[in-house]
Amino acid sequence: MIAAATDLEEVFLNPGDFCFGGPRTRISTLLGSCVSITLWHPRRHIGGMCHYMLTERHRPSNAPLDGRFGEEAFAMFLRAIRDAGTTAGEYEAKLFGGGNMFSGQLSTVMDIGRRNVELGRRLLTRHHIPLVAEHVGGSGRRKLHFHVSNGNVWVAFVGGSDALVRSPHG
Repeated sequence: MIAAATDLEEVFLNPGDFCFGGPRTRISTLLGSCVSITLWHPRRHIGGMCHYMLTERHRPSNAPLDGRFGEEAFAMFLRAIRDAGTTAGEYEAKLFGGGNMFSGQLSTVMDIGRRNVELGRRLLTRHHIPLVAEHVGGSGRRKLHFHVSNGNVWVAFVGGSDALVRSPHG
């Protein structure tokens, strides 16, 4: 059964935000060079999304996790997975974003989007989480809506071109 729209908890993620919830949660965000990973548990219908801007930082030992950095956003996922009494391998992942938001020589030098996507793939592989779909790279912005009830992610690729798209069906 799908919850009525009025029953949904709507969450919008800004850069650095993280959300993990149950089947009545719909998480949305807007991406450029940033990356979002969605994790979904197909039996329990729980999951979450992160929105990170950069791959990593030198984190002081007493500093809290900062979701603006991919390594730390993923650590937030691992904590939420543990708190839910589940293991990482029980989830399936989708990866979005990493668009090139710069032009010319700056594009080649910065290449933040590509590095963010590569980190996301490495983290998923390291934690044995299958990547079932992705919409990454290219140029332009993406709007995402993740429905935790069924694991679906709706993508609008605003003014975008040349993205790499991989879905479970080929």
